[in-house]
Amino acid sequence: MELELRHLRTVRAIADAGSLTKAAAALGLAQPALSTQLRRIERALGGPLFDRDHTGSRPTPLGELVLERARVLLPAVRELQEDAVRFANTWANLDRFRIGATHGPLLGGLVDRLVTARPGVPVTTHTTWSVAEISGMLIEGRLDFALIGTCGESRPPAQDRLHWEVVGVDPVFVMLPESHPLVGQSELELSQLSGECWTDVPGEGCFADCFTAACSGAGFAPTQVYETDTASCVHLVQVGRAVGLCRATFPPTPGVVTRPLAGAPLAWRHLLGWHPGAPAAEAAKAVSGYTGVAYQEAISRSASYTRWLASSRRPGFGAPRT
Repeated sequence: MELELRHLRTVRAIADAGSLTKAAAALGLAQPALSTQLRRIERALGGPLFDRDHTGSRPTPLGELVLERARVLLPAVRELQEDAVRFANTWANLDRFRIGATHGPLLGGLVDRLVTARPGVPVTTHTTWSVAEISGMLIEGRLDFALIGTCGESRPPAQDRLHWEVVGVDPVFVMLPESHPLVGQSELELSQLSGECWTDVPGEGCFADCFTAACSGAGFAPTQVYETDTASCVHLVQVGRAVGLCRATFPPTPGVVTRPLAGAPLAWRHLLGWHPGAPAAEAAKAVSGYTGVAYQEAISRSASYTRWLASSRRPGFGAPRT
């Protein structure tokens, strides 16, 4: 039998799991089938790779040698595959922009700036709530740039392979119906909203947990959270069914007012990402500049955010200082 990459992946899976039973479950195989496969691999490599007893499976010295080489070979092959796919998806058609984004306030502004700066150059967009999907498309070369958001200081995806630049940091504001009794206040304590139903958009990451923790710190647990698309969130607020959570850059909307929360207990980072090895990375400086302008324009459209930033020194919020 000739050794293949899949055999190395099998050996690594057994080592990572610590037993054939757990490895078989992880690989979706029956244990007898995995045992048979391991015996074939061991015959090809000249000896046993694991010592097995009732406590599990431990690599033999030969197994350690194979695992050491596998830890080098498998990531290298994965990187080769990713580079090849990215090359195939970008090299043939460089003169265009493919922008991916989670649903936020900057995509439209960036597209407008790109079309203005490069008339006639195609600009395409892909939106999804999944930052994992967006980052995967960047790695594969199916996108050139991505606009995503992360809660607070949480890490963006695939930091080892993608470059992420902070565009700006927003406090999280509250959307209220214009008839709400608290709209006359310039800033709200979270505890003042303890009896409300809430609405916000879906997404990955820790935001839901951070919101629950902030509510707990304010002495209550949210009784109802409607997680839905932006238009439905706005409608629920407009008709008084819920108060909403939004970035401070949320644009003016009929029937809705936005107000900051005292102490800014929640924050949202806007990030621009690209693959440093992709041909499109040569345009990163220009695209970053256009995105920064789009962010400043989004701030200027929000009267409540502009007032909040101007009311006192707000370190860490707004565009990063250069």
